[in-house]
Amino acid sequence: MTDAPRAQQDLLSATALGVFRLNGQFLGVAEELARPAGLTAAWWQVLGAVLGEPLPVAGVARAMGITRQSVQRIADLLVDKGLAEYVPNPAHRRAKLLRPTAEGRAAIQRIDPAHADLAARLAAELGPERFEQTVRVLTRLSEAMDAISSADRQDGPASHRPAPASR
Repeated sequence: MTDAPRAQQDLLSATALGVFRLNGQFLGVAEELARPAGLTAAWWQVLGAVLGEPLPVAGVARAMGITRQSVQRIADLLVDKGLAEYVPNPAHRRAKLLRPTAEGRAAIQRIDPAHADLAARLAAELGPERFEQTVRVLTRLSEAMDAISSADRQDGPASHRPAPASR
């Protein structure tokens, strides 16, 4: 008889460790790519989140999966440095929208050649199909974590629910 719950825990641990390692690798590469443009990885992430459309700080935080307070600190720094600006939000008087300035867009554009090179190297290493599959798997994993978090917020944390009866 196999111990399915233990095997599931081991899979979760291996997944988390792999994601943590990958996160560290991406943050390191992002710092290297962003530095010549005068940005940090965190500044690049926040600017990148508002390139397509201005968003409130809370919207950026949701998109990035981090706290609103963390994004607020970075957004304020970006505004102070002239890389972003706050503009009125027609949907909410107090929650201003963050958008990049021309200087912020120019900084992101300076990153683009090295970013494109890294993307090409990674695609060559993985192959196009595996690269696309990786995106799908990571997206699905994130969606599953969102679903679990949403259920926990509605039902309370898993640790407060009764354990299933063993057979």
